[in-house]
Amino acid sequence: DTVRFRHWLFSSRAYDKRLSMIVVLAGIMMLFIDAEFAQIVLALLFALFARLDVWAGGAAKKKLVMTERAKRIYMTAGLLLIAPTAIALIFSGLPFLWVLPIQAIPFCLMMATWILDPNEQKINASFRADAVKKFASINPTVIGITGSYGKTSVKHLLGHVLEFHAPTLFTPGSVNTEMGIVRVIREQLQPHHKFFIVEMGAYGIGSIAKLCALTPPHIAAITAIGHAHFERFKTIEDTARAKFEIAEAAAKQIGKVVITTNVMEREAAKTFQKNNPSALIICGEGGDITLRDVNQTKAGIDMTITYKGDDYAIETPLFGLHQAENILVTFALAVQLGMAPETVVMALRSAPQTKHRLEVKNLDVYTLIDDAYNSNPKGFASALDILDLLGRGSRRILITPGMVELGDAHDAEHQRVGELAAAKADIVIAVCPERIQAFCKGFESKKSPQQILVRVPTFAAAQNWVQQHSKKDDVILLENDLPDLYEKAFIC
Repeated sequence: DTVRFRHWLFSSRAYDKRLSMIVVLAGIMMLFIDAEFAQIVLALLFALFARLDVWAGGAAKKKLVMTERAKRIYMTAGLLLIAPTAIALIFSGLPFLWVLPIQAIPFCLMMATWILDPNEQKINASFRADAVKKFASINPTVIGITGSYGKTSVKHLLGHVLEFHAPTLFTPGSVNTEMGIVRVIREQLQPHHKFFIVEMGAYGIGSIAKLCALTPPHIAAITAIGHAHFERFKTIEDTARAKFEIAEAAAKQIGKVVITTNVMEREAAKTFQKNNPSALIICGEGGDITLRDVNQTKAGIDMTITYKGDDYAIETPLFGLHQAENILVTFALAVQLGMAPETVVMALRSAPQTKHRLEVKNLDVYTLIDDAYNSNPKGFASALDILDLLGRGSRRILITPGMVELGDAHDAEHQRVGELAAAKADIVIAVCPERIQAFCKGFESKKSPQQILVRVPTFAAAQNWVQQHSKKDDVILLENDLPDLYEKAFIC
């Protein structure tokens, strides 16, 4: 996405500074001292800074995967870089010109992406056509799931539950884009699959409609409307309109749409209900399917679901009270797809924890609550509740770099969860604290003298702190590990 990349490049000032300064320094030396001596100094400085990068960064947290497309961009950008490099070589008497090819690198990447785009579109169209043909031949029942948060958890829960009913395939991990879904269809969808659960991500108005054209949902769910991806939508109502594209697609299939009472507050929901009065199944207080007596224990969640006048006691080994709504939506979808409520209850008893989403791991020295993939305010608050519950009588340690894509709500939401953290954690390790100053301020405004705020620049530094200071029976919450990769202001 060259537009977003260009915005990030300038807003975070991620263009090269370090090597450019070395070149400028060498140019000054060549002009006023000695050219050969300057070249030696330049080589030594370059080698020194290269080693500093290795020492500071260590092994990559997530290695760059050189897909075929990445290789094409890389090679094309390399060819484009020949021109500014040639200029610097031709005018070698002006050493300052070596700044030109250095600064040109990100622009060559953007230009390469732009040049290759028509060809990439043809390749994608070919893959998509294959997927459409295969999908039509198998014709599974499609369950489309979207939401500002909760969609991945519902997808995994429903995938587990539906396996008790018929062979089910669901998009893995957080795959929720067109080409990701295309790949799943081409490589994993098989004739024996009766159900296909598709997570659909909204990255702008029209993006979900595009996914629904690929895999039209027979039934859909909208888990929540909130501030996740707020940076892209700007307003909650725009977010709601984008999400309700899935509801419109399901209605065209004469299918049902499962939503929560949170979703029903939005104008898009009210408009849809007015136009499709029998399509909505509302989960929550006053809705068609309700829950009560929700309790979080050290073994999981206990709750009661009321459906068509009957009560169903649910016990599931999941953590986080926000999961109660996810379980409710899962229950509603499963019974609409023909499962007996009693079978759903049985299946939920063995629901697996979703990796990196409030996944509780009892390690040798301490208990780790791995919530690395969460990045929304509601999930953050729920994770703090789990930290408080499991950490009673022990030290409660929170490691977080904050949340992403909150747009104008960034400071307000971080202030709120910072204040909440003061009630739930004894030690808070803030990663990249300069980007979550409101969080730090909120924590410090409410903490006691015994509570500690530790500021560290990277996750590696946070891990070092844990290795040096953790004690037996500590409970550590890792809340989101995305921002250091996702929106770090690099010093190049």
